Amino acid sequence: MSEASGFIDPSAKASNSTIALAPRPSSLKGLVVGLLDNRKEQADIILETLGNALREHHGVARVVMRSKEHHSKIASSSLIDEMAQEVQIAIAAVGG
Repeated sequence: MSEASGFIDPSAKASNSTIALAPRPSSLKGLVVGLLDNRKEQADIILETLGNALREHHGVARVVMRSKEHHSKIASSSLIDEMAQEVQIAIAAVGG
């Protein structure tokens, strides 16, 4: 299939490059956690439940909830940048 038509060749080989993981905190106590709703069914419920558990059981100071524009699209750069400025940990939902 042609790249000019906007399609990606599914037979392309996987990349050998790796991405380093971000450092993990030893505790969530006092941190601000961002939860990104992927807009799929019940993702908001999953994240709300997770946010409550993080506050109650792990001492998270604050939970920031944001949502993607549409479930089938990636989160916008501006949304990611906004969350990066406000939170120390980010979690994306996988409702569906």
